[in-house]
Amino acid sequence: MNADQLAVGAATTSPKQEAAPSLRIRALMLGDRINASGLEIGALVSSTPAAFRVHAGLAVIFRYGVVVLIGLLPSEEKVLIDNLKSRVTGELSPFEEEIAQAQLCNDEAAEAIQPGGPICLAKFSDDRLLLVADALAKSTSLARDERRVAAVFDVIEPFARELAERGRTPRRRKGILQLIGNALLVQQRVAGRVAIAEKPDVLWEKPELDRLYSRLEDEYELKERLDTLERKLTAVSETANALTDIIDTQRSLRLEIAVVVLIVIEIAIGCLQILTGTH
Repeated sequence: MNADQLAVGAATTSPKQEAAPSLRIRALMLGDRINASGLEIGALVSSTPAAFRVHAGLAVIFRYGVVVLIGLLPSEEKVLIDNLKSRVTGELSPFEEEIAQAQLCNDEAAEAIQPGGPICLAKFSDDRLLLVADALAKSTSLARDERRVAAVFDVIEPFARELAERGRTPRRRKGILQLIGNALLVQQRVAGRVAIAEKPDVLWEKPELDRLYSRLEDEYELKERLDTLERKLTAVSETANALTDIIDTQRSLRLEIAVVVLIVIEIAIGCLQILTGTH
């Protein structure tokens, strides 16, 4: 056996290369809002968003109701979630959830998200993990808002069908007002609380991580989903307002007819009194 054959034999019998270290990242939307003021669950890593070192992992809390748990055991996650429930406004049941894996890669140039695979990071630094948490939290919030808007469209469809097929509008004005209210709530969340289009604060201090965040935005399609959601919200608002205007016009017409009928009745009674000589 020659030297080349020996080299090949050694390569085939050598142990497999160890897998790169990885972190499990779990984003949970607990409710409409989480109050992190005065919270003490570990060493403070960041104030905006509130991030704490918990055991060997990281917990990042966003005021719009999402908590991102990085590198925690399931038992540790449960204890932390139970502790946060008292600070949650508008608790959801079940929670909105999204899970990702972060894995170490060779260098910063390789930082990317493989299709259907883990998020590759040059190192598990707090700054990088905060960027991942921000993108995942926004994606989780968008998922919930997308479902809410889809549910509103499901309610609007029968209204529009009745108008198209019978030329009549539904009499349920309360239902239409609820549609407008739901659309306004989602708009307020997206524009006021979540601020999906805004970049995280960590990029002000670490502008060199902007490329990583851009890749995260592209992977989770944050801008595209936001644009689609805003177009749907506009359609919901315009449809609901149009239905409300039609119902108001019909009510005004009925009121005018009722007034005319009352005037005619009063005139008829006056004429009858004149003809019969009564006062």
